Amino acid sequence: MEYSLFCQSLYACSSSPVKKKLFLLGIMFLLWVYMLYSCVGYCSGMPSLVVDSYRGKDTESSVGKRTENSRVDLMSRLMPVKPQQQAWVDDVEADYDEPSVRTAVSRDLLHNEIETDERTSDDWDGEMRGEHQQRSAAEPSAMSSFSNGSGSKKLPQAIIIGVKKGGTRALLEFLRVHPDIRAVGAEPHFFDRNYNNGLEWYRELMPKTLEGQITMEKTPSYFVTREAPARISAMSRDTKLIVVVRDPVTRAISDYTQTLSKKPDIPSFESLTFKNRTTGLIDTSWSAIQIGIYAKHLDNWLQYFPMGQILFVSGERLISDPAGELGRVQDFLGLKRIITDKHFYFNQTKGFPCLKKAEGSSKPHCLGKTKGRTHPNINPEVVQRLRDFYRPFNMKFYQMTGHNFGWD
Repeated sequence: MEYSLFCQSLYACSSSPVKKKLFLLGIMFLLWVYMLYSCVGYCSGMPSLVVDSYRGKDTESSVGKRTENSRVDLMSRLMPVKPQQQAWVDDVEADYDEPSVRTAVSRDLLHNEIETDERTSDDWDGEMRGEHQQRSAAEPSAMSSFSNGSGSKKLPQAIIIGVKKGGTRALLEFLRVHPDIRAVGAEPHFFDRNYNNGLEWYRELMPKTLEGQITMEKTPSYFVTREAPARISAMSRDTKLIVVVRDPVTRAISDYTQTLSKKPDIPSFESLTFKNRTTGLIDTSWSAIQIGIYAKHLDNWLQYFPMGQILFVSGERLISDPAGELGRVQDFLGLKRIITDKHFYFNQTKGFPCLKKAEGSSKPHCLGKTKGRTHPNINPEVVQRLRDFYRPFNMKFYQMTGHNFGWD
């Protein structure tokens, strides 16, 4: 009975031309709605897939949550985060800026203490926001890069290898304004602490780059790490190396000032400087003193890299003439001089230059409040003794580099 009624209604629809057209339009509309619904359901997963892959934030826990919600991310299943890589992400603020403190048992600075970046969480968040803003203006979106196959992670072609408290953070922040430079924010410490993790682990830490862009990283401890030159050379003999150097006496005091801000109960600068205060014998086992013997460390690097592949940036000129020093760096990297005087202004309060605005942002950008600390008063006799100690090493360093930095 029901079948016969359906056939009669179908026959009635087909018998009238108007009704027949309406019937066909109704069927087409239903098919169109079904296809639209299917397409929306499929495409809704794409943005999260691309963004999660681009930002590298798919952890095993997040994958588990998506599974429970019946929305498993395809990319996270095909490319799961390795445990070693996740450990690095969790420890993203590990840095070389933290000097150790010498104890009564050993006159060196806590060699076993892990050094941490002194940037605050606000500094870090601001840095990440600034990077996102300047890159979004200069590069294709994550979706377009993913869809057309452009953008890939490469091992760094240039590395800022030192020195601690020389101005490496400022240099990196200034360089990141250049649209053809991509740099990882945190210090990887691959060639000194994490070398056993392998080059693929190291590569995964790098940002994606497009054709013609340079991948960079900075870890100041490399310059004083004996194994670092051979390891970097094994990765690529063509790697360009940048060293920011500063008056070794001022650098040592800055090093001590940073430690003092975190550990107010440490011994005085004078007592750490000398093995014997009466004889005036300098304690070169103290890392704050040892780092400033630049000629000694450079000897190690010249066994693996020619001088032409190493650029020495003056920490003093980076403050007095940032555009001039950045011009030299851009030339060294084979890049067009895009970063110029128009990018900087001098912050009288901090005592060093700041960016007028980051790329893609209208706001000025200065380094964090932990930079530019006021140094404690040091006995002038101690300062002079240190200058006398460093003078022969400075002279040798000038000869090796062919440049007089004017520290004496």
